[in-house]
Amino acid sequence: MALSGKLIGYVEISKTGDVFHDLFRHNPHKMVAIAPDRVHDCELHEGDRGVVGSVISWHYTEGGKKKASKQIIEAVNEANHLIVFKVIGGELVDEQYKSFRITLHVEPKGDGQVVIWTFEFEKPDTSVPYPTSLMDFLCTLVKDLDAHNHA
Repeated sequence: MALSGKLIGYVEISKTGDVFHDLFRHNPHKMVAIAPDRVHDCELHEGDRGVVGSVISWHYTEGGKKKASKQIIEAVNEANHLIVFKVIGGELVDEQYKSFRITLHVEPKGDGQVVIWTFEFEKPDTSVPYPTSLMDFLCTLVKDLDAHNHA
């Protein structure tokens, strides 16, 4: 029996939601220069960057291991700084989960902004752990990206 799960992470940022939305939607390849120890490559396979239906793959190091993830952009809401990625290849869906969806959303919080990561996934059984390591990775990446242009 498959088990559905949801994991949410929050990171307060100093930049606007536009900056993060643009970076993850239109310019993910720029993360290679900003955080080369974390993100090694981001390739466009189909479609145009940032367009619903386009397919991209990420090459990154998480938990000391080099990994890859192929994703299709399922939804975009520019006004709400929201992007939904459905994972269609890589270790997450090839080796661990039956399905995996990642949502990036930036919203106001007090005088600032907060990046919200939401994972929705289906585990084949209870032996598969919650994806907390990936959540930690993405939250740390956001902190690195937020700090980048302040130097």
